[in-house]
Amino acid sequence: MATVFESPRDLIGAEGTRLGPTDWLHITQDRVDGFAEVTEDRQWIHVDVERAKDGPFGGTIAHGYLTMSLVNFFLPQLIEVRGFSHAVNIGADGLRFLSPVKVGSKIRGVGEIVSVEEKKGGYQSVVRVTVEIEGSDKPACVVDTISRYYPEN
Repeated sequence: MATVFESPRDLIGAEGTRLGPTDWLHITQDRVDGFAEVTEDRQWIHVDVERAKDGPFGGTIAHGYLTMSLVNFFLPQLIEVRGFSHAVNIGADGLRFLSPVKVGSKIRGVGEIVSVEEKKGGYQSVVRVTVEIEGSDKPACVVDTISRYYPEN
């Protein structure tokens, strides 16, 4: 269940707030194959099930950038900011891939509000999202997402 902030201004002082966890998401070969198609990244460790059985991970793995892109799926499950006219994704910092996500595994997101500041007429937040792998002590990736919310007038 998402942590709710009634307005962007309410983010001020929320640094250190823990968010999540989200529900688990199953990583299927179909999802990996679809990502390979749209990104043109068809490396065998992602799409060749038979060859990957003898590869370094014992099977196919999700693309790191697929895992990172799913942060956008997890964010609304982690945090909900209300009372804004519009919001923009500013970018991401500190992306690290720490462990491969094997096809068939489940991942979820947990978060923490790292910083909040008033910026260019809005409120900018940095939320660190850690993508966990079910049954693993080591996360798949960690990334600081940067969002800017512009309050309603």
